[in-house]
Amino acid sequence: MTDTPTPAARPSKRQGSARARLLAAAARRFYADGVSATGIDTITAEAGVAKMSLYNNFSSKADLVMAYLDARHEEWLGLYRRRLEEIQQVQGVQHGRGGVLAVFDAYADHAASAYEHGFRGCGLLNAAAELPAGHEGRDMVRRHKEEVESLLAGHLEELLPDRPEEARAVAEHLSFLLEGAMARAGLEGAGTRLEHARTMAANLLDRL
Repeated sequence: MTDTPTPAARPSKRQGSARARLLAAAARRFYADGVSATGIDTITAEAGVAKMSLYNNFSSKADLVMAYLDARHEEWLGLYRRRLEEIQQVQGVQHGRGGVLAVFDAYADHAASAYEHGFRGCGLLNAAAELPAGHEGRDMVRRHKEEVESLLAGHLEELLPDRPEEARAVAEHLSFLLEGAMARAGLEGAGTRLEHARTMAANLLDRL
């Protein structure tokens, strides 16, 4: 017997490729035009796949939206981890201060990405604003924001090992600063407010 692939393995590979194209197309259109304004036909046309391919990979548009939100979360985590690795390479350790600023830098990296109609703010919050109260997508976005604050708190606890309550309070303060800067940056279509927020955060850390 040979080790040639079975026929069942080939469709799986094609479906995987179609899924990636559909998710990438949905990400572009949802961010540029909004979730509600983007129909299935638009997504499949941009992805270059048949409509049936979408339903072979996602049970519905709602399922695709959830996959998009999850992908945005993982994309941001990737930016954050890359910034942490840069700190590790330069400093040899991941200092608490550098970790906090890595969170701000990851948001700035997100703003600096190339977007079809320019930067429009946090893609997760933009999508959540279109979803009804109680929607599981809003819960996913909330968990993402909670994770960002938790990351800040973890880095601050490194800076303030004997002051855990203060570390959590400062983490909440910085998360508000970060999200406010992100909202203003999205309205202005540029990352300048995020740069200002990073400077404010750095100044605050120096005073701890």
